[in-house]
Amino acid sequence: MNTLKDSLVERYARDRVKALLDEGSFRELIGPYDGVESPHLADQQIVPQSDDGVVVGKGTLEGVPTVIIAIEGNFQGGGIGEVSGAKIAGALELAIEDNKKGKKTRAVIVFDTGGVRLQEANYGLIAISEIGSAIVELRQYAPVIGIVPGKIGSFGGMSINAGLLSAIIATKEGRIGLNGPEVVELEAGIEEIDSQDRQSIWGMIGGEQRLAMGLVDHLVDDDVDQIKNCLHQIYKDGLSQPRSSQVERYLSLLNSISLEEKVSPLKARELWSESDEVHSGFENDASSQSEQTRGAKWFNLLTKGAESYKRDAESVLCADQDGIRYLCVTAHPEASFYRARNGELGLKEGWMLAKYIREVIEADRNGEKRPIVAIVDVPSQAYGYHEELFGIHQACAASVDAYATARQKGHPIISLVVGKAISGAFLAHGLQANRILALDDEGVNIHVMSKQSAAKITRRTIPELEEATSKVPAMAYDIGSFATLGTLDELIKDVQADQPTNDQVKRIEEKISSTIDLVRMSQHDFSHRLKSDMAVENRVASIKVRKLLKEQW
Repeated sequence: MNTLKDSLVERYARDRVKALLDEGSFRELIGPYDGVESPHLADQQIVPQSDDGVVVGKGTLEGVPTVIIAIEGNFQGGGIGEVSGAKIAGALELAIEDNKKGKKTRAVIVFDTGGVRLQEANYGLIAISEIGSAIVELRQYAPVIGIVPGKIGSFGGMSINAGLLSAIIATKEGRIGLNGPEVVELEAGIEEIDSQDRQSIWGMIGGEQRLAMGLVDHLVDDDVDQIKNCLHQIYKDGLSQPRSSQVERYLSLLNSISLEEKVSPLKARELWSESDEVHSGFENDASSQSEQTRGAKWFNLLTKGAESYKRDAESVLCADQDGIRYLCVTAHPEASFYRARNGELGLKEGWMLAKYIREVIEADRNGEKRPIVAIVDVPSQAYGYHEELFGIHQACAASVDAYATARQKGHPIISLVVGKAISGAFLAHGLQANRILALDDEGVNIHVMSKQSAAKITRRTIPELEEATSKVPAMAYDIGSFATLGTLDELIKDVQADQPTNDQVKRIEEKISSTIDLVRMSQHDFSHRLKSDMAVENRVASIKVRKLLKEQW
């Protein structure tokens, strides 16, 4: 008997897609000869690649029409930029159209990515939000399956999207985490994570641990036949409840943890297996204990002192006012996970946002869909050992899933950015909105990560990074630059962000109300993002890729 394994890890992205599809059925969409390259890299002295590091293959899998998308980790670390992101999102959107028309089309994503390509920063952030939205919608028709074979793994915003999938297949070598070990070490210190301790890192976020923690579904050897057999079994079993919607299950785990010392990966497995009961963990009033960040101030002003939910001892504020649910993540000095005490979006924050949003979805199931307003002032996701061990990417995915589901069911989702909107935190709390509003203020910033970390990852000094941002608006931190990308629907001027007058607060209330009315008359997807004047001018590649995909589909 032949025992030699046919490695998927050792193949390039294109060969991975060919190996997984039925023999002879592979047809590449927007291949190298179509000449669609990133328009943003050459000015930064980076040689672009003709497929921009993503291969989209259409064919059949077990005779069923399937699109397989593979990310090439050998190009820019598998980073997602404008073109590569549009290829993934656009392919999933076309699969949705097929299924809506009754033509069953499956989707598989092979992950080998560090997340957003920092040289295209906010282009990647926007694209990842659009990929997430498409996964949530497509998942209703057919399983959307992810494969994490090894090499880089799945990190950054794409790990959040992995958390949205119907099922994940991983090898022992496959790693999944929101923040790369090097970034956590830089942001939190070597005592938090030693990025050179490879054995500990694999023990924390590698395939075996992810399976034991319920964060992947199947662990296989690096063998094409095993992976295809696993795909077959998933399709045979049919649709199941995605883990990103299993809110009470994960809150039960997190509420059972004592953090007096570092929880070992083995102890984490034990906690998970013992965590059967949902602990309430909502004894205190978050609004009284939380610090008055800018986001909390605006929350209080817009809810007019409405009583916040007295159920969450963490840093999520929730209140209903005039038929609108308001949500805000803020600082909380007594948050149980210490890396999320300064307004960061952490493990509990992601799951609590999901809980509060799903309450609205359930309550309004048979009635008018209540608007949800996300007040955004999040300096980042939480960087920490426990965050990665217990799957902060999955917590963020839970929030993304809830927001996207609510929007797709007809709930108007409005984001009001009043402060920082950084990285995975903004993906989880803000970027799934129908419409995004922001105050025109120097303290309002949108980006992928801190300048210190971005400089290290891109091997630049901070002055070199700042020089690059002047050439590529998507790399800039200021809200004005983000507005040029077409995803921001209104930049609101002449409002004092820290101490607004009563008239200015009233203006914002009126903006929210009129935006809700607009959303109720609009489609529930993100198609409007590519139709604004700014998008037509500055998301040319995103529009071109989708057009070509549709022609070749």
